[in-house]
Amino acid sequence: MKSTMIALVAAASLVAAGTVLAASGADLANAKGCGTCHAADAKKVGPSWKDVAAKNKDNKGASEKVVTMLKDGKGHPKVAASDAELKALAAFALAGGK
Repeated sequence: MKSTMIALVAAASLVAAGTVLAASGADLANAKGCGTCHAADAKKVGPSWKDVAAKNKDNKGASEKVVTMLKDGKGHPKVAASDAELKALAAFALAGGK
């Protein structure tokens, strides 16, 4: 019985993690309204995804920096999202919107 419950909890965790991963990238950026200020390769209110990636190309701590900006609202408006979503958004931005 215990092993069945553990297996069910593990499966539910994988489904939840898969939901965050499935909603990553462009879909997540669109859902959070990022496209209002950012575009793939043209400056809008904020820099393009391409420019964000180029600026941070050799910065090893760029992902943490972007997550902090999005989470704390310092240098960028706060984004209401889970830590996993913020990491996915940072990865999307640092990959040039891909």
